[in-house]
Amino acid sequence: MSGHSKWSTIKHKKGAQDAKRGKIFTKLIKEITVAARTGGGDIDANPRLRTAVAAAKAENMPKDNIERAIKKGTGELDGVNYEESSYEGYGPGGAAILVESLTDNKNRAVAEIRHIFNKYGGNMGENGCVAWMFDKKGYFNVDKAAVDEEKLMEIALEAGAEDVREEDDSFEVITAPEDFDAVKEALEGAEIPFSDAEVTMLPQNMSPLEGKDAERMLKLMDAMDDCDDVQKVYTNADIPEDMVDAA
Repeated sequence: MSGHSKWSTIKHKKGAQDAKRGKIFTKLIKEITVAARTGGGDIDANPRLRTAVAAAKAENMPKDNIERAIKKGTGELDGVNYEESSYEGYGPGGAAILVESLTDNKNRAVAEIRHIFNKYGGNMGENGCVAWMFDKKGYFNVDKAAVDEEKLMEIALEAGAEDVREEDDSFEVITAPEDFDAVKEALEGAEIPFSDAEVTMLPQNMSPLEGKDAERMLKLMDAMDDCDDVQKVYTNADIPEDMVDAA
């Protein structure tokens, strides 16, 4: 299983906990607000906003919350001014970690992210130290039981997907960021169910971790995911299946 799938699995388990729903909503609202601020409030003309709203709807966020977040981004309502920034570093065992932040206090965010790196046996590095190990791609996860492989490949590739990969009990559809919407529409049109539909950062190569390093990496990633100033976190860590299941 790829590093992206592994961490998605962990996040889904944690996201299912009611106590975290408020935190999930907060991060989605931040993304919607910033997407509207940078690209306008028209969903049809703003791909980033369209993706953010789709993610919010997938989490059953109320329509009013979505509309308020858009209006805060466009300036129709007062809102917090969030700054976007990214941080890079290494986790236990040398695995690469890429962190995306949306914050109203950059100094606080840097301090908290650095603290998490240090606490769990990692270290924050200079900009560019690991970003080159990741590619920005559109990503869909499709349950194998839901579709025939040939049909999926035909529809996805015809719509502009770069690749369809087999991963354990699912297929991963990979696209260039600019082709994400077209592939999404094609899958929906063919009534092919999918999950993890997002533009994300996929690792080029995996870094196998076991034992204590794997345990600390799971704790580090969990702490990053829980940090209010962290929007998204990516890694190339390849962690044993049993440890992921126990997380």
